Amino acid sequence: MSTTSLLMQSTAMSPNSPSGILVGIMPWLLIFVIFYLLMIRPQQKRVKEHAATIAAVKKGDDVITGGGIRGRVTKVMDDEAEVEIANGVKVRVIKSTLSQVVRPNTKPAND
Repeated sequence: MSTTSLLMQSTAMSPNSPSGILVGIMPWLLIFVIFYLLMIRPQQKRVKEHAATIAAVKKGDDVITGGGIRGRVTKVMDDEAEVEIANGVKVRVIKSTLSQVVRPNTKPAND
């Protein structure tokens, strides 16, 4: 190959040309898309499901708090719930601190 053809090829892919910029940005865009699909989107879906579950808490549901205390909801206010953790022992918790709503048909894992 002659030196002029090599010079033409090197100037065609110079970093200042639009195709050179696109080639430089493309790996970063691909990494962001993969990161979004594998990490951000599933986490947002889980957060929405959890918020909907907590918002739908009603009297009689068994719940687990963020501290690991399990009890039954006896009263629901706007942003609080009253949870009975033992016979006659009721505590008021903020609904956002509830980590899980236990469904009545759920059986323990070790039984």
